[in-house]
Amino acid sequence: MTTANTTEPTAPMEPTAPTHTTKNAADATHTARSGPDGTRRRLAAWRASKRVLSRATGEYRLGERLTALAADAGAVHDLEEEVDVYGDGVVEALECRVAALLGFPAAAFFPTGTMAQQVALRCWAGRTGNHAVALHPLAHPEVHERGALGLVSGLRTVHPTRAPRLPTADEVRDLEEPFGTLMLELPLREAGFLLPSWDELVEVVAAAREREAVVHIDGARLWECTAHFGRGMDEIAQLADSVYVSFYKSLGGLSGAVLAGPETLVEEARAWRHRYGGQLFQQYPAALSALLGLDRELPRLPAYVAHAGIVAGALAEGLRSAPEIGWFRIHPDPPHTHQFQVWLPYEADALSEASLRQAEQTGVTLFRRWFAPEPWGPPGVSVTEVTVASEGLEWTAEDVRAAVGDFIRFLAPVADGGGEAAG
Repeated sequence: MTTANTTEPTAPMEPTAPTHTTKNAADATHTARSGPDGTRRRLAAWRASKRVLSRATGEYRLGERLTALAADAGAVHDLEEEVDVYGDGVVEALECRVAALLGFPAAAFFPTGTMAQQVALRCWAGRTGNHAVALHPLAHPEVHERGALGLVSGLRTVHPTRAPRLPTADEVRDLEEPFGTLMLELPLREAGFLLPSWDELVEVVAAAREREAVVHIDGARLWECTAHFGRGMDEIAQLADSVYVSFYKSLGGLSGAVLAGPETLVEEARAWRHRYGGQLFQQYPAALSALLGLDRELPRLPAYVAHAGIVAGALAEGLRSAPEIGWFRIHPDPPHTHQFQVWLPYEADALSEASLRQAEQTGVTLFRRWFAPEPWGPPGVSVTEVTVASEGLEWTAEDVRAAVGDFIRFLAPVADGGGEAAG
């Protein structure tokens, strides 16, 4: 953790910033708020920026994505082959490749990770005879799925810990009620893309085994964890009984996910996929983009993780040299993956507006949207997520420090109630 200059205010126990929108500002003309106009303004500024730390796939236009996919898909699959029908062809090829990467005998493609994970947990509940799933209260099913585990799948959740980190082995052992499955989100996004150490992870899995529970990994962002653990994808995945991975978060795919595990589990998962409405007629665009991500982005992720440490360090230096900031937090420090949080003692609307003005007026996007960590966070403190991808590799530490200086220049007038930054 990095702080500067003044006493650090109490950090919220559960920093769920991305799940909460910012408050509306008084002056709509100067606020990067939600809504169609705000979205269009943000996208226009981010697209026009010459320098960014990463580009989200949602920033591109339809024609750009379609053109790129058509131009590149032949490098990863035979385009003379017939299109897939209900999961054969290129979809099956993707399943086989991911199963091999993760060291499992079988895998099934799903249109969404939400569906893949619900199906996996439902299947394990049937096998263990226990419908309780132990997971973190900040895990994706608890925060982003509208209670679907209980409402749709008939499962219930228990929490080994409420601390903003993965549970420890002792917390798993000491959980006062039995559970059939331990679900581990690696990394834990809402807590700052946090990971345990390798030894801690091995101990947590062993503790679950002692409780006669199976282990499922929510690996939506597992691809970028190899550098932190110092292990290959297959060794990490093989700690668990099943793993779900996503293709659009870190690999730049269009959509889709894969559930990997034992053959009997995957066979049952395919049946539940059909019942859940996930047996799509054709999915070749998503499958082809996933194969491209595996070929092109997956090998580069360790470089992104390494450079994220440089970016985070330079951000800390730039913020520390600005006395008007007073306090800040880089979390975790150093980053565990290529993504991390930045906390500042300002309202989210002011920080979002300053970030947007910097992009519009300088062509540099350093930060994107900021959020108030309601309802747990202290007032006047906001958080943003920083992602370092291929575009960010071009940034030196000095580039980052200079961008921080510009950001602070745009923040001052906005934080004072409006107006324009000095040119």
